[in-house]
Amino acid sequence: MSEQRPVDSVVKPVVDPTARMDYSGDLIGDLDEAGGPGAPLSWIERWYADAQADPRVAEPGAMVVATVDADGLPDARSVLLKGLSPDGLTFYTNTRSAKGHQLAHQPYAALVLLWHPMFRQVRVRGPVTPTSAEDAAAYFAARPRGSQVATRASRQSQPIGSRAELEAKVAAEEARWPDTGSPDDVPAPSTWGGYLVRPDVVELWVGQRSRLHDRLVFRRAGDGGLDDASSWRTERLQP
Repeated sequence: MSEQRPVDSVVKPVVDPTARMDYSGDLIGDLDEAGGPGAPLSWIERWYADAQADPRVAEPGAMVVATVDADGLPDARSVLLKGLSPDGLTFYTNTRSAKGHQLAHQPYAALVLLWHPMFRQVRVRGPVTPTSAEDAAAYFAARPRGSQVATRASRQSQPIGSRAELEAKVAAEEARWPDTGSPDDVPAPSTWGGYLVRPDVVELWVGQRSRLHDRLVFRRAGDGGLDDASSWRTERLQP
């Protein structure tokens, strides 16, 4: 018969289900659909600019990208938003990564930009199309050299035996492309590409007191861009 564990030695759960913060409600009225623009682009631009200016937000462009695999199972990861225009939201990655294969099979994605210190998030859903090779190469050339080399060395999402093996691959790529100070020293690999998400739905969320959050949704009603008010209808959702 096993001994019972003393009460005072019971391990406490890592997650405390009673832990919570109450949002301040300072942004009440921020989503006033009567006085705001009828298209989502200016909202996203303003919120992104606010996040960039807020020292509490470490990575304003951090964005969750959710896709589905060949079995219809969801998959999500964080990437960096690298383009925002009337056409949609753009990010870049290895096209042979897990998300690259999933988008080739099912070219539709959901995105989340969360700026928690500001009590704001943007949720997006829409079809995905590859950017041009020229756009992808231009962005690659603008990346820091270390990121360029690491991208060439890594077969993203593929297994590898050890960290040492990965670092050896990086060292080999570093030696392969001499550093002359030119942004074109390290060429983009053939597996490098970009993706444009053209939203069908955009939700703006603001945290409020007692979890009575504000949710304003833009749903596509036409073929125009994110800046075309005639192509969107809005509705407020309950929290």
